[in-house]
Amino acid sequence: MSPTDFETRYRGYLTCLNERRYGDLPEFAHDPVVHNGRSFAMAEFQGMLRRDAVEIPDLYYAIEQLVVQDDRVACRIRFDCTPAAPFRGIEPSGRPISFAEHVFYRYRDGRIAEIWSMIDLDAVREQLQGS
Repeated sequence: MSPTDFETRYRGYLTCLNERRYGDLPEFAHDPVVHNGRSFAMAEFQGMLRRDAVEIPDLYYAIEQLVVQDDRVACRIRFDCTPAAPFRGIEPSGRPISFAEHVFYRYRDGRIAEIWSMIDLDAVREQLQGS
């Protein structure tokens, strides 16, 4: 696949997430997929992403920076949202928050095989708790 192909596939994956089409995830990710060193069966992966959308109903994955190199994709994703339920164990305040996720993907056979993700939970906590 060319870098353009990987970018197109990746943008399709984020569109799938933004449109809450979790049943379409097997088109974009392997079963199992490895996320931060942990292997997730497709149903578990779908469940994790569904949970995020329940906790944050207005969750929208917005690309800030995107880099493709060989079979790797790196992205800084920006979230401007309002958690409605505890998010990663942090109670919601009802106020909107902004944070970024830095995420790296390794593709195999045109689908995501591995994901390394980092969210600045201190920034989330600070905004939600006002401390």
